Amino acid sequence: MHVIDVTTTENLEGAAYGAGISLIQEDTDVEGSGPRLHQHPYAETFVIHAGSALFTVDGEELVGRAGQVIVVPPDTPHKFRVLPGGYRATHVHASDTFETEWLEEAAGGGDYP
Repeated sequence: MHVIDVTTTENLEGAAYGAGISLIQEDTDVEGSGPRLHQHPYAETFVIHAGSALFTVDGEELVGRAGQVIVVPPDTPHKFRVLPGGYRATHVHASDTFETEWLEEAAGGGDYP
């Protein structure tokens, strides 16, 4: 058994714990923040606890709100932008390690955003 304390925003790869998933805890009030367009070879599930974000999934836009779960299939381009009021969610990657293919160039040269 593993008990892991996480901060408000933290990435956790499940491989270190024998888990078949990896998690991102996202908690921000920064309007417009979020990752640039990317995809994974596995599904990513967004469990939205509070606030909202504008998601672009395979070219389609939708607003994800508190109380919703959004499932992005494997190999599907997606990104999101935090809307006014903030965003708090758990992102569940269906893999014990993170594998990301970035499809847009980073504005500042980094991976996120």
